[in-house]
Amino acid sequence: MLSHAAFARRVTHAAAGLRRYGLRYGDRVLVNLPLGAALPVAVHAVAWAGGVAVLGGSGEARMMITHRGCDAAAADVRHVFAVEAAAGALPFSELLGDGTVEFGPLAGPALTLDGHRIFDHDELAGDLRKLVTRLVVGKDDVVLAAVGDVFKGLRLLDAALMSGAHVVIAHEPTVVGCRVLAHEHGATLAVAPYELARRLVGTPALRVVDERAVVSSLVG
Repeated sequence: MLSHAAFARRVTHAAAGLRRYGLRYGDRVLVNLPLGAALPVAVHAVAWAGGVAVLGGSGEARMMITHRGCDAAAADVRHVFAVEAAAGALPFSELLGDGTVEFGPLAGPALTLDGHRIFDHDELAGDLRKLVTRLVVGKDDVVLAAVGDVFKGLRLLDAALMSGAHVVIAHEPTVVGCRVLAHEHGATLAVAPYELARRLVGTPALRVVDERAVVSSLVG
């Protein structure tokens, strides 16, 4: 589970680590991570440090944050940080030192999906407010994220954290697995693909939402 307070601490520390390794305002950082707690931390740390997070594992950038390693033929980067140990990569934990970036940029570029269209902080925040309204997420909710698309999952995590809710990630979700997680963590809201959502309906104390509700105006 990831709370807003824990999330904020990790983001400000990781942002300081990125700057320590030479990230400058406007620099691109490839973020090639699956849906999980590390994904929003990495993306927001890049943006908070003044960089632009590029979702994907290929292209030219100053740095890359990945799960296990980097394909040298696909990515041209100076530094690679891996969540899991990988040859030629620094551990992501290397970024989480004592320093913090208390005040990040309030405007400017922050995120791109394709390397071309770049979303700024204002666009992302405005879209997020609409998403919170659609999902009706509150601070007392525990959100079970069972979505498959990385960007959609990132927006869902952002919406939950923005509302003060807790988040539980369902990796490779199944009906049984989601029900077990919901019971163990007291989940109150589950967001999942249509077929899975349909089969989860009726789970006690769990409100179920089709992940198509998370379709973002940013890419619509």
